[in-house]
Amino acid sequence: MIVRKNMGRVKSLLMLLMVLGFSFATYNLVFMMMEHKAGNDLGSFDGKAMEIRNTNLKYHVAVTATDAAYSQWQCRIMYYWYKKTKDMPGSGMGKFTRILHSGRGDQLMNEIPTFVVDPLPEGLDRVCTFTFLPFQHVILLNS
Repeated sequence: MIVRKNMGRVKSLLMLLMVLGFSFATYNLVFMMMEHKAGNDLGSFDGKAMEIRNTNLKYHVAVTATDAAYSQWQCRIMYYWYKKTKDMPGSGMGKFTRILHSGRGDQLMNEIPTFVVDPLPEGLDRVCTFTFLPFQHVILLNS
């Protein structure tokens, strides 16, 4: 008898959740259809809105990196997408700098604008080094 009383509550709760989920999905579907008819989807993007907002804004992208193979792969991917974004009409992308904190150059210096800094000072490299990566920005700015 106790089980049957609780089953009624569970069915009511399940029905309420289904109605709310259906209402949410319907609202999003209708909103998406209205936006698509208005031409505000990414397929009809022409860059005019971006030109109005970002008239002279320039963003300098600075990336800290090592000479490890994985870090080089990441930098190549980042630089590829940076160039694609910079070539878009009205883009606010400025320059790109890879801050290489190995103390010596590598083969990516010919592909990606790179600034070489010395490794972390002795003692700082014994803890979690990613927390000290902003230290390389300080070295760059002081140079």
